[in-house]
Amino acid sequence: MSNRFAKDVALITGGSKGIGRAIALRLAREGAAVAITWFRDRESSEKTVAELQELGARAHCMKAFLGAEEVPARIVEEVRRELGEPSILVSNAASGVQKPLAEIDKSHWEWTFETNAAAFLRLVQAAPHLRAALAMTSLGSERVLAGYGLVGASKAALESLVRYLAVEMAPACRVNAISAGVVETDSLRRFPAAKVIIDEALGKTPAGRLVQPEDVSDLATFLLSDEAKMITGQTIVIDGGSSILA
Repeated sequence: MSNRFAKDVALITGGSKGIGRAIALRLAREGAAVAITWFRDRESSEKTVAELQELGARAHCMKAFLGAEEVPARIVEEVRRELGEPSILVSNAASGVQKPLAEIDKSHWEWTFETNAAAFLRLVQAAPHLRAALAMTSLGSERVLAGYGLVGASKAALESLVRYLAVEMAPACRVNAISAGVVETDSLRRFPAAKVIIDEALGKTPAGRLVQPEDVSDLATFLLSDEAKMITGQTIVIDGGSSILA
């Protein structure tokens, strides 16, 4: 691994498991200091921090509910205090209510949009010296998935924020999004219908396998690096080709 991120301090929300953890470990291997947030699982977060430190990285973890208006600024300030000024942001933490839209109420709307869209904007606002920012979205932003209407709308808003921020923050900071298909993570395997989801997705994926967290981290580190210096305002799909099928 190179040291191409040796001068960077990276903040990765939801960085204790799955995709967030894979990105955190990859950035650490390439020299970055890494801060991660967690919400429900302290043990996984502390384990990930230990792994980051074993790689020689300076690392820090914080409990954070990103849906609260004051939290993004607080965690950025904590990163600044513990590791230094954040130069890389990966907004990976997500939540939301999955119900038919006819059943959505104000609390569902606020929880989902505050966590999935507003938090990204607030993090960017709180970290004025970013050189690269990345948001994690999903195909539900433009495709209709059962019960996913509210989350899909919040992800569509997130992708719109990525485009506007990319223009407003240029050329100092590049802003992009990654839209992953079905990713094989521990969280997915715990779903009641996990086997059905995995089998159906596998049958519809030309690449012949599902996306792994490490596949997403490969793309993320490229987009965050200077090698992608002319890529900004884009949502890049990584799904093994499943979304291109009619």
